[in-house]
Amino acid sequence: MKLKALFKSIAAVALSSALLIGSSFAANHQANAEQMSGKIVIAGSTALLPLTQQAAKEFKKLNPKVKIVVSGTSSIAGPQSVSKGVATIGACDWDATRSVGGFKAYSDLKAYKIAKIPFAVIVNKDNPVNNLSIKQIQDIYAGKITNWKQVGGKDEEIVVVNRVKGSGTRVNFEDKILNGVDIKTSGDNYIEVGKSGDMVNKVKSNPNAIGFADLAYVKGDIKAVSINGVQASTANAASGKYVFYGYGYLLTKGEAKGVDKAFIDYMLSKKFQNGSLKKLKFIPVK
Repeated sequence: MKLKALFKSIAAVALSSALLIGSSFAANHQANAEQMSGKIVIAGSTALLPLTQQAAKEFKKLNPKVKIVVSGTSSIAGPQSVSKGVATIGACDWDATRSVGGFKAYSDLKAYKIAKIPFAVIVNKDNPVNNLSIKQIQDIYAGKITNWKQVGGKDEEIVVVNRVKGSGTRVNFEDKILNGVDIKTSGDNYIEVGKSGDMVNKVKSNPNAIGFADLAYVKGDIKAVSINGVQASTANAASGKYVFYGYGYLLTKGEAKGVDKAFIDYMLSKKFQNGSLKKLKFIPVK
């Protein structure tokens, strides 16, 4: 009986200790959340916008005293805004601390790789074409292929939709797909748009349009075509089998500090990388 009583006593002490530690952890977390304050301003990539918006929502819930403003126009706006002091974090579809695609290097910034981005060549869901080779895509954007029947589709003129210069999605498209082939930027069937959302709307509203965006935007009335017979998917991009992908970066003026560092750390956390990031069709880098 004495032994039984001893075990009960030990169990009670262990349970009390566990509850105390748990309460202490919760209290510390709550205290840290209450103490953290400041303002984060994120500008840049529209390809990364679904990701930065979701991260901001989750981070704000954990840190209610932190104000977060998120906007998206183009990748080049990310490093430009941070360098000018307009934003505290820039979102970009390339490492802007290096010169890429005709854009200068922003040597005063620090880049943090946050995600692998699977991109897609997109068409209207009613378009019967489901696969294009890289050569066919190159010829479409160069103006050599002008009718869908030339690639197994309907007898309809192709409407080519491109992003304006400064778009990170365009930089990756030119790098991974066009590979030096010049785009024909004239004619009635050529359109340029500013943002990923604009690209999706153009392709969604025109059954003969072709464009490109990251997989996070592929849903509803648009579809991704396979490239060289390989389906546009996170699994194929993660393995390297699918060629149209890039990396997303967050940029700060020098080393990230304070709430900016805390936000970037949250986006790189296992919780976010393996949770919301995957759900939004991005690929973890951690």
